[in-house]
Amino acid sequence: MRLRLLPALPIAVLLTLAAGPLTDRALAQEEFPNVRLGLVYDPNAERPGLALPPLSARFGGEAVAAGVGAILARDLRYSDRFEIIDSLPPDMMEDGTVNYGLWDRFGATWLLDGQVEGVGDGFTLALELHDVVYRESKQRARFPLPPQDSDDFRMAVHAVSDAIVEWITGEPGMAASRIAFSRRDGDGNQDLWLVDSDGENMERVTRYGTITLSPTWAPDGRRLAFTSYKDGPARIYELDLVTRAEKAVPGTGDAMYLTPTYHPNGQQITFGVAGDGGGIYSYDIGRGCCLQRLTDARRYDDISPSYSPDGGRLAFMTSRLAGESAPQIYIMPSGGGDGDLLSPFDVRERGYYTSPDWSPIGDRVVFHGRIERGRYQILVAEVGRGRARSLIQLTREGQNEDPSWAPDGRHIVFVGERSNGVGLWVVDAVTGRTRLLVPNIRARAPEWSPTLAEARGNILRN
Repeated sequence: MRLRLLPALPIAVLLTLAAGPLTDRALAQEEFPNVRLGLVYDPNAERPGLALPPLSARFGGEAVAAGVGAILARDLRYSDRFEIIDSLPPDMMEDGTVNYGLWDRFGATWLLDGQVEGVGDGFTLALELHDVVYRESKQRARFPLPPQDSDDFRMAVHAVSDAIVEWITGEPGMAASRIAFSRRDGDGNQDLWLVDSDGENMERVTRYGTITLSPTWAPDGRRLAFTSYKDGPARIYELDLVTRAEKAVPGTGDAMYLTPTYHPNGQQITFGVAGDGGGIYSYDIGRGCCLQRLTDARRYDDISPSYSPDGGRLAFMTSRLAGESAPQIYIMPSGGGDGDLLSPFDVRERGYYTSPDWSPIGDRVVFHGRIERGRYQILVAEVGRGRARSLIQLTREGQNEDPSWAPDGRHIVFVGERSNGVGLWVVDAVTGRTRLLVPNIRARAPEWSPTLAEARGNILRN
């Protein structure tokens, strides 16, 4: 969904942008001028303790119990909501009873007890959540798991992790999801790849032998739209990850069709056009018709659209205010009309803001912006009906670009450069904690999927 904006957006420039990487830039820690930091983060803030004793097993479940427990522990740790307590004496659960006082002394607020049973060629994971403070059982459930060698096994366990997060917090998790991104190979081409939310199971999606970039997920989690030069000029395509069926948004002339996004109804793809007939357009990919122009950008550039969750508003990048060297983020009604400036603007500073992505909760828009001497950082703006109410800078170290929200509306994936290379990183927008997702990878424009719990088996396996 993201490209930086330069004058006239020539093909040569776009190819340079697609190629990345973020080299030859200073890596100092620095804050934006004239941007108020809305929060002072404490990455070490206290979190409730969640005790995870080893899962018991029977009827053949012994073969997978340790692996299931490891995935659950990592997912719950990555949720940034709990202090995971998994270094425990082996006899803590020996007699099958729960000694709440003992668990309390170990610092646990919650205790998750579980067992894996072999059932047919698969398994059942039985879990019980205990509230240590109130000394009672809070939730019980049994989750079917496919065979361990199934393509769906890890995603099924991730879905269990999300259920645990919701049991405790009442809010969605993000473990049962994947991240699509564009990756450059040694020949200078770029193709699309997928990786699980925990950095595992990386898979290649396209092999076009050209520049393919800006992936975006359909709401159903089984389709990707993207920009590719595979048939000549930059055009928008849609790929069904299950059937491998491909559709194209029809284009004319040498205009470049860029940065697609889906309407929340999953039928329309909205994108920016650079060149003749420039602006933001919407196309009904389901019916294969009905191209609609939402903005007229003959004198400037509008790209990188992103919808609010209800489909009523659209954030996008535009050069209409201060020219190509200082693009800004605007919000407008999704059917077109006047836009409101979202990004901070100071005529003396000529800021550079791009790559907006609207939170699935609907209250915030994330984007990246440039500070002095060419450094880029991740910013989050609260949005009301129009302008930002507050602006928070989430990153300060290194170079950070191309942010995308997780389905929990809390975590953000981005491309980050540090002294040891470029990788995919994740930041928790609540605490400011960051973690490296995939190291040393020439990635661009990551896009976090919706929750895939209902889409297990609908992800491409090469």
